[in-house]
Amino acid sequence: MTGTVHHTSASRLLSSLGDESIDMVYTDPPFGTGDVQKMTRRRSGAVVSKIEYCDRYDNYIEFLEPHVRDMHRVLKETGTMYLHLDYRWVHYAKVMCDEVFGYDNFLNDVIWSYNFGGRSKDRWPTKHDNILVYAKLRGKHTFNWDAIDRIPYAAPEVQYIGRTKEEAEKRIAEGQVPTDVWNISIVGTASKERVGYPSQKPVKLVKRTIVASSNLGDLVLDPFAGSGTTAAAALQSDRRFITCDESSSSIEVMKKRFSGNSNVTFVE
Repeated sequence: MTGTVHHTSASRLLSSLGDESIDMVYTDPPFGTGDVQKMTRRRSGAVVSKIEYCDRYDNYIEFLEPHVRDMHRVLKETGTMYLHLDYRWVHYAKVMCDEVFGYDNFLNDVIWSYNFGGRSKDRWPTKHDNILVYAKLRGKHTFNWDAIDRIPYAAPEVQYIGRTKEEAEKRIAEGQVPTDVWNISIVGTASKERVGYPSQKPVKLVKRTIVASSNLGDLVLDPFAGSGTTAAAALQSDRRFITCDESSSSIEVMKKRFSGNSNVTFVE
């Protein structure tokens, strides 16, 4: 499968796309944390790369809403949008997305639980992100139940109740389809998957959404590319993709990540 990475803003890319031209959207926009996100990589004590971007917005929803409206416009009626946020703005974004997509087209608030990092001592440690899932037209949206990766049963012995030994063992071997809480590890600093970009998300996380909500050869959109994880997941899933980022650092990271891959085209 092939894909294009555009060095441009999300709004410019979205405005260039035709109505109902996209099969699925997965996007991980800036979270509106109010911080400057930084990552410095060292080798033998020497700094080999340094990336940072501003994540401050006077009104985050005012920034996000035009992008969501355009993502709704470009989605086919069989399409689904996955909007990856965190606790700071997800509840405000949910209200806004209900208005844009229609409350009846809300499918899930998927919780990505990663349980990693330091622990605050004045409140419950925050160790999850939220992924809002909306269909363009619920009932016509693509959802490939049988293709979703399975996970082990938490209590496999329960599968023997009311079933033969053979039936229960088959179910246990196959595993179960995940619920709306996904326990997937972050991309650790020592991970081979790490590409040196702040807030990089694991391919496994995005791939699960792509396999479930699109078909082979479909076109997946991510207007906030970051490290290029959506593109990588689309390629692994035999889907086409189109993505962009206005950050030169992001583009350089993706050029290294997809170096030598003739299926990926960069557009300045």
